[in-house]
Amino acid sequence: MFKLIIAHFLIFIFSYSFVIESVKDDPRYFKVKRVIDGDTFVIVDRQHQDVKVRLIGVDAPETRKTRKKPVGYYGQESKAYLKKLIDQKTVQLVFDVGKKDQYGRWLAYVYVNRTFVNADLVKKGYAVTYTVPPNVKYAEYFVKLEQKARIQEMGLWKYKNL
Repeated sequence: MFKLIIAHFLIFIFSYSFVIESVKDDPRYFKVKRVIDGDTFVIVDRQHQDVKVRLIGVDAPETRKTRKKPVGYYGQESKAYLKKLIDQKTVQLVFDVGKKDQYGRWLAYVYVNRTFVNADLVKKGYAVTYTVPPNVKYAEYFVKLEQKARIQEMGLWKYKNL
């Protein structure tokens, strides 16, 4: 009986430590180093390299003028909200069909704790729906969230009638 208890205890300890280790080393989890704007941030990969990650299915207003785009209305608010959600935290990245964009950024659906970040940004009016095939898994869902945010005048939709 005592040997059986010891055996179960050892199996439990081994299994538990394996689960802890496997989550820690899970290739889908990364620490966010910094937030660039409302839809892009930097993580540190397994080789300790900085990698830019672009949220799939959403587009936040620009925070600074570029050659192609002006500073967007509600851009700073979008960036601040994303920063509050994920900066310096461990996030889970989930990929769709296309893994990188034309600029070499990883494309991902992002989760922090139990929050689906991409959806949360659209739902609260910090970003709009932006679908680029082949990454269309949540396209319809994001459209519904955006419609609801518009009706409720959330975030960047607050002053839509001005």
